[in-house]
Amino acid sequence: MNSPRPTVVLGFWVGRIKMEMLKVQFFVMAICALVISLLLPSINAQTLAPTPAPTSDGVAVDQGIAYVLMVLALLLTYIIH
Repeated sequence: MNSPRPTVVLGFWVGRIKMEMLKVQFFVMAICALVISLLLPSINAQTLAPTPAPTSDGVAVDQGIAYVLMVLALLLTYIIH
């Protein structure tokens, strides 16, 4: 009398199989999402145009000299006062 009913046992196994299928489906979908997220950005990738070599037009040198003269004037003013 204490033996389980066949429908309950069958229902348990069906539920267990469904859970295993859900786990496998989730794992497969997670792997697919990871692969797609890694591959799709590379589809839109473009090669970068080569940049021209940096050239100095003298502005940086002039600006450096101006900063040195300003610091010199500031120090001279500080010493005089």
